[in-house]
Amino acid sequence: MSLQELRNRLDNREIGAVELAQDYLNKIKSRDGAVNSYITVCEDLALEQARAAQAVIDAGSSKAMTGIPLSVKDNICTNGVRTTCASRMLENFVPVYDATAIERLRAENFVMLGKTNMDEFAMGGSSQTSYFGGVKNPYNTDRVTGGSSGGAAASVAAGLCAAALGSDTGGSVRQPSAFCGVTGLKPTYGAVSRWGLIAFASSLDQIGVVAGSAFDTGYVLNSICGYDENDATSSAKAQGGYTELVGSDISKLKIGVPKEFLDGSSGEVKAAVLKAADFYKSLGCEIIECSLPSLEYAVSAYYLISSAEAAANLSRFDGIKYGYRSGLGESFNDLIKNSRREGFGDEVKRRIMLGNYALCSGYYDAYYNNARRIRTQIRREYCEIFKKCDVILTPTAPTTAYKIGEQENDPVKMYLADICTVTVNIAGLPAISTTCGYGADGMPIGMSLTGRAFDEKTIIAVCDRFEREFDRKECGK
Repeated sequence: MSLQELRNRLDNREIGAVELAQDYLNKIKSRDGAVNSYITVCEDLALEQARAAQAVIDAGSSKAMTGIPLSVKDNICTNGVRTTCASRMLENFVPVYDATAIERLRAENFVMLGKTNMDEFAMGGSSQTSYFGGVKNPYNTDRVTGGSSGGAAASVAAGLCAAALGSDTGGSVRQPSAFCGVTGLKPTYGAVSRWGLIAFASSLDQIGVVAGSAFDTGYVLNSICGYDENDATSSAKAQGGYTELVGSDISKLKIGVPKEFLDGSSGEVKAAVLKAADFYKSLGCEIIECSLPSLEYAVSAYYLISSAEAAANLSRFDGIKYGYRSGLGESFNDLIKNSRREGFGDEVKRRIMLGNYALCSGYYDAYYNNARRIRTQIRREYCEIFKKCDVILTPTAPTTAYKIGEQENDPVKMYLADICTVTVNIAGLPAISTTCGYGADGMPIGMSLTGRAFDEKTIIAVCDRFEREFDRKECGK
């Protein structure tokens, strides 16, 4: 069911909030062992929240998210509920406050089913770097879910929640949504407060939504968006109303298709995305071939910027103030060194070292400053495209989901898989991914629609129009 259908059934007393929450909890117990999408399941809390939601519904005071069961990525702080970032470093961390996004959902009496699995500290593209074991794709448990919000996407695809909150630094909501055959929305940078999102790369991170449809992503975004005085990067431009254009006429829109994204994708992905372009053309949309020449430098720039920011953000986890503390060593330096060595996984260590290297005085100009220049250039190129286009259509990933263990030991290959998503984060733009086809292996193929800053409502409407006609296969069928 869509979130709107759930809302109507709850308000019409066709289903109770406690009954709904218990149904999802039962599914998690019976199905999640094969997928490993949850790190922490909040059964008692979820039922308590559901009872409170039912009281609000009975009083006739329900809001959009009242009684709706969601999963939350485990790098978003939740008061009184363990928040691990899928790392040994924060294995026992229990926040004493809620992230602003969670606070706003609590104000509407949502139901939190649990915290979902992810790549450690959101660093990875497969959700296999988790200290709690990797996530498996519900379509085929031999395949990865993508990352880092793999648990969020898998929980939605497997029917273990109504929708999910994730975070997107370089495609971490959109890529797993593509691999798992669901819809993922990365809002404009600043549209959703980052207060309470444990930072990976502060200038790129953004809380996003994974759901069963474009409409549902906008439905959730309406409840979590907006300015927050605790986050200096949040924006008052995010006003909600993200589903108001759904069902409107999109035939006059101009849709850009950058050739570089197609050239780097597999044949079946390219064919599926071009077929989607033909669908929009049949509606009357104008399809415009355009170009993003700096795409070839985007992955390098992204990993330099994100790793540099990660090295700074993760320096606080030293075993003294925060995080896991080693019992080895006789000196202060030994304590910090051993705590970080034992507390962080290999991928996190790799990015910390890369980031510190790029920030060293001898390499700062050659690497980090050049990456910043590329970032500026990519933003300019998007501005040029949006002078003649309303929306940009690209693949979400160059391939379908690969087999577990196939790329995790080859960082370069895994990093290059982000080629279709990182430019959106670099430019701070909104983008939504949905399924547009299936590969020869039966796995979903994802396409992305990118819009102008704070124009989520347009890309949601354009995505919704495609989803209405596309025959999406249910997971496991």
